[in-house]
Amino acid sequence: MNCWLKRLVLLLFLLMDSLTNTPWAKACKSTVYFTFDTGSQSQADLVADTLEKYGIKATFFLANEKTVKGDSSLEAGWAAFWKRLVRQGHLFGSHTFDHVYLRGDGPHGTIRVRPQFGVQAGQDLEWTPEQFCSELKRVNTQFKILTGQEIGPIWRAPGGKVSPRSLQAAAACGYQHVAWTPAGFSGDELSSKAYPNKKLLEKTLRELKDGDIFVAHLGIWSRQDPWAPSVLEPLIMGLKERGFCFATIKEHPDYKALWK
Repeated sequence: MNCWLKRLVLLLFLLMDSLTNTPWAKACKSTVYFTFDTGSQSQADLVADTLEKYGIKATFFLANEKTVKGDSSLEAGWAAFWKRLVRQGHLFGSHTFDHVYLRGDGPHGTIRVRPQFGVQAGQDLEWTPEQFCSELKRVNTQFKILTGQEIGPIWRAPGGKVSPRSLQAAAACGYQHVAWTPAGFSGDELSSKAYPNKKLLEKTLRELKDGDIFVAHLGIWSRQDPWAPSVLEPLIMGLKERGFCFATIKEHPDYKALWK
């Protein structure tokens, strides 16, 4: 073997040995499902950059929320952002178009709701199951206009609060609800004074286990010390060190049959 070829083989061997002894090369022992809900969008680019840096595919639940740019998250000004996430291979679901909070089941087969945004923002309303289904589908219609792609057959209620009738109505029009698991609650909606980022990071790293669905937001208006800049990357690195891999809801055993 030529001298230069021997050196090349040696260098390749040393490179492979180095890679297999890094934390990133450890075999996956567990899987966590990262999900993000829309919000103020103040951390949207940072979240996208960080996920891309580590090759992580996540699931995003979309609503047309007011953003720090003075527009709304499903308006044309955000098309480039959502197209970027589509290209990166992320998954998308409905978070109700107007970020509609569910207030319980009403009389005569209705669902009590309170939209946070839109022309009926702040009003207590009673919707038929068909009206609620239409609200879920509005996200898909607008996302397809912005990106050319449809969302998946999944949704998440704002605040995580559902009612029996809302679940039935959503299922009837092809959407299954995806909650987060208790250990997967990031705490980014909480007061940063009472729940500092360091404390939230430590709690999540300590409690997350195989199969957990994790939730954070693309920015929270009320949190003084934003969650993502301090927590997201250390969280990913810590989970990788523990042998975690990352997947979308499409790969979750409770939901993957929706795509068959």
